[in-house]
This record gives sequence, C-alpha cells and structure tokens, in this order.
Amino acid sequence: MFDSPIDWLIIVVVILVLFGSTKKIPDLARNIGKASGEFKRGQMEIEKEIKNAMNAPAATPTASAGVDYFQVAKSLGIDTQNKNEKQVKDEIADKLKSGQ
Repeated sequence: MFDSPIDWLIIVVVILVLFGSTKKIPDLARNIGKASGEFKRGQMEIEKEIKNAMNAPAATPTASAGVDYFQVAKSLGIDTQNKNEKQVKDEIADKLKSGQ
C-alpha cells in the first residue's frame, strides 16, 4: 500500500499540516498512549467483574438475580436468541476463558 518513499513523504507532510508542528506530534502520541492504557484498564476491570460474578457462589436464588446475563452476553457479542440462562452463562464463561 505505501511502498515508495514518496508515499511516506506525503503522509508525513499531511500529518505536519494537520497538527501544525513537529512539537505537537509527540504530545499527540503520548495522549493516544494514555487513552489506550485507560481503555485497556477499563476493559480488564469489566472482565474481572464479570469473572467474579460468574464465579460467585449461587447458594441463594437471589445471588444471580442482580446480573442480567443476557445483557452481558450481548455486550460481548454473543447471540442469546433461543437460549436459556445456563447456556448463556456457559458461553460467557467460554468467551472469557478464550480471551476474545
């Protein structure tokens, strides 16, 4: 796609024009790095909460009443149509184990 040095030169010129100067590019890269770190931390925290909810003892029927497994499954991209709660829980656990 960007095989020649001329292509890269055009990209660099466009970036410099868009961001004004070379001093702003490191700040932009730093801010992008911070934002991606925050996103990853938030993602890990949500996964940890889901794992804790999945591993919590189900001694009482009300223990799982606070967790909407169908909503959690949908947020993870799992199809919930025509599935019972146990099937959805199993698919959530499989998805979390595989790390996808």
